[in-house]
Amino acid sequence: MRAFSRRIFTRARPGRPLTEGASFITLRFRMSYRFRFLLLLLAACVAFPERSPAPVIFKPGEKVKYRAPGEEEIIGNANEMFAKAETAANNGDRSRAIKIYKKLVKKYPRATVSPEATWRAGVLTEQQGNLIGAAAIYRGLMETYPQTQHFQEAIEAQFRIGEIYLNGKKRKVLGIPLSSGLDDAVEIFAAIVRSAPYGRYTARAQFDIGRAREQQGSADLAIEAYQAVVEKFPNDPLAVDAQYQIGYIWFAATHAGTYDPDAADKARTAFQDFLFRFPKSEKAPQARENLAKLDHRVTKGSFEIAQYYDRTKHYRAAVLYYNEVIRQQPGSSEGAIAKKRIEELRSKVGDAALQSAAEMAERRAKANAPKSVAHGPSSSSSAPERAPALPEFRGNPNDVAPLPPPTDPDSLPPPVSTLPDSSAPAPADSSAPPDTSASPAPTATPSQ
Repeated sequence: MRAFSRRIFTRARPGRPLTEGASFITLRFRMSYRFRFLLLLLAACVAFPERSPAPVIFKPGEKVKYRAPGEEEIIGNANEMFAKAETAANNGDRSRAIKIYKKLVKKYPRATVSPEATWRAGVLTEQQGNLIGAAAIYRGLMETYPQTQHFQEAIEAQFRIGEIYLNGKKRKVLGIPLSSGLDDAVEIFAAIVRSAPYGRYTARAQFDIGRAREQQGSADLAIEAYQAVVEKFPNDPLAVDAQYQIGYIWFAATHAGTYDPDAADKARTAFQDFLFRFPKSEKAPQARENLAKLDHRVTKGSFEIAQYYDRTKHYRAAVLYYNEVIRQQPGSSEGAIAKKRIEELRSKVGDAALQSAAEMAERRAKANAPKSVAHGPSSSSSAPERAPALPEFRGNPNDVAPLPPPTDPDSLPPPVSTLPDSSAPAPADSSAPPDTSASPAPTATPSQ
């Protein structure tokens, strides 16, 4: 050791610190270890060639064909492939198991194990967190193998996934939650309604379609979905909520922006239908309160119009709308103000200035009606009117003979052959002035 250290020190140039020589010795030993590790790794690759995959396969007379690692092992009949997928799943390799299950179903769709393989692929996909993909597999199971023993389980799984997205879970793009999953929820619920129209979860799925559309702001589609619940499942408890939501959507529309009378009418009709069909519902008091708010909203609108005309000194129109307020809700605060204001305007401008056009026309008609003239006690208004007397026939038979023809021939009508033809133009009369009217000439009539 002393000789080795003397040899090192003698090699170091004068004036250079000893640490430089020591660092050089350390670096040389590190390079030696790395070289030995590489040799050991190369030997392991040569000794165990079957451990390394061969994605590229070379065969004489064929082109190079690439296969994903492990793809060459997915061969065999349906039962063999199913066994391989089971082995991969038991070993915790979900991705490989799903891949084998899918290939099995695609290659042998009519095999006995294909429905079970589809179901297990959906379960493993859901366990991986790919809920949209799992829902698609469950949907394929219901539509392709409706007789499977997992049919009800597939519906429950889809419904569970649909409500997850309905309650706020977002759709992931490259693993990042970005877009809303409401459209996916609607698609899942629609598949349940389509595949099991009278199932246990069908009414709830139809109702959830309405909820999703309502969250998206699609009022028409939401009402359509709720209406389907009311019509197809009238005895289901959800029909009560669906009918109420129809009224509530229209009710909310009356408070969004400008007042919409059509939306108010539809909301009123929906709430009235709700109270007629479900009078004992726990939501009945709220429906009645909403109806009262709708009526007050209409009254308030009439009152605001009346005040506008009152400010602009169109008193006749103002009184018309004040009377409408009193008719709609006489006991309201607006009704009391309207009554007081009508009295003030009457004392200010008089009744004649406040009458409507109909009232003025009726008053004018009464004023212009002819009055009956009194002719003594026999012309009392209470006496019934006599019918005109019928003409009496003459008693002499000679009196009823036909009258003799007139002696003046000019007083007789012309013969039939000489009557003017209505279709032919009349001959011009030089003595008469020209006719400038556009109406046709009247036919000849016998003189009186």
